[in-house]
Amino acid sequence: MATAKSVSSHNMSKLIKQTGLRWLWLAALVFCLDIGIKLVVMDNMGYGWANRIEVLPFFNLLYVHNLGAAFSFLSDQEGWQRWLFSGIAFAVTAMLLFWMRKLPATERWNNIAYALVIGGALGNVFDRIVHGFVVDYLDFFWGDYHWPAFNLADSAICIGAVMIVIDGFRSKKEQPES
Repeated sequence: MATAKSVSSHNMSKLIKQTGLRWLWLAALVFCLDIGIKLVVMDNMGYGWANRIEVLPFFNLLYVHNLGAAFSFLSDQEGWQRWLFSGIAFAVTAMLLFWMRKLPATERWNNIAYALVIGGALGNVFDRIVHGFVVDYLDFFWGDYHWPAFNLADSAICIGAVMIVIDGFRSKKEQPES
């Protein structure tokens, strides 16, 4: 007779292998790469635009802080936004984990999209909680116009979000009623 603990771990393993939770490795990869790159940037680059590294005629590496959200939204506030954005990220992560648990592991498109958003959101939440700001290091520009600096986590969130929107326009195969 199996113990409750072995049955529970067997069921958990089965749940992870058969559902979208199997794709959480991608969220962990995005999170680890994002945090790793940010630590390298913080340890090896001077802060601010004056210390940027010119890589291409339209791209620099730099080290800046973002106290707000995308495009420095609410960065001029007194600090409450740090906790608001962290709470939103945790809520979105919980919702996406719930959806991933409902999806089969074979539903690659949505599971990849959800994993990218989760990994990116948690990467930026880590920064907010540990440092009080998000570390940005990618600077794309055209002439004198600079796109707001961003990071790998932001890129993963955007790619995942675009995938979710595209999925809304994809035709779904009719599923038989069960």
